Amino acid sequence: MENGAAQPVIVAIDGPSGTGKSSTSKAVAAQLGLSYLDTGAQYRAITWWMVNNGIDIEDPHAIAAAAGKPDIVSGTDPANPTITVDGTDVAGPIRTQEVTSRVSAVSAVPEVRARVTELQRTIATSAERGIVVEGRDIGTTVLPDADLKIFLTASPEARAARRSGELKSVDVNATREALIKRDAADSSRKTSPLAKAGDAVEVDTTELTLAQVIECVVTLVEEKRAGK
Repeated sequence: MENGAAQPVIVAIDGPSGTGKSSTSKAVAAQLGLSYLDTGAQYRAITWWMVNNGIDIEDPHAIAAAAGKPDIVSGTDPANPTITVDGTDVAGPIRTQEVTSRVSAVSAVPEVRARVTELQRTIATSAERGIVVEGRDIGTTVLPDADLKIFLTASPEARAARRSGELKSVDVNATREALIKRDAADSSRKTSPLAKAGDAVEVDTTELTLAQVIECVVTLVEEKRAGK
């Protein structure tokens, strides 16, 4: 390979919600011609399926038993990322409060994580030009050998304000409490907790605009590619 840029590059972007992770990941993938995978959407999709099929979300055994049933397909075009469950488009329904409030419980179940992690690895390794994979445990668990690992952070206040903006006029304090609660749940779960990989580059987005975060990450990827 004479041309380093032709090598597929795998970029892992982790961090809690409200750090600009999705917007950044999609934009970086689009700008660099890479595929894009929103792993959170996959956990939301499996949660949506569980809720719709009457699985008791309070019962990890019931969740584990059903983990292999839904057929989840993720489209990896950053301009139009799609997700279907058993052939049904669920991009909208997975963003409801009903799913959001249950996704931590479902994604904490080891059988669910094993199933979704396998799916994520398959998608990442088959991306011909490379891929940006965003989530909470990509650099640590899903793709520990990723070419570049980035961990986005921001203050709880900044994250709550961004989430409230996304959720349209939701109470910022309530959003902040919900974010902190979800982070605590995701950081303390036994299987693949939300954590920063030792070799990840941390980018604090509190004082940065989205454009600045995107520029920063694009530069990191380009430097990585040049040095490959």
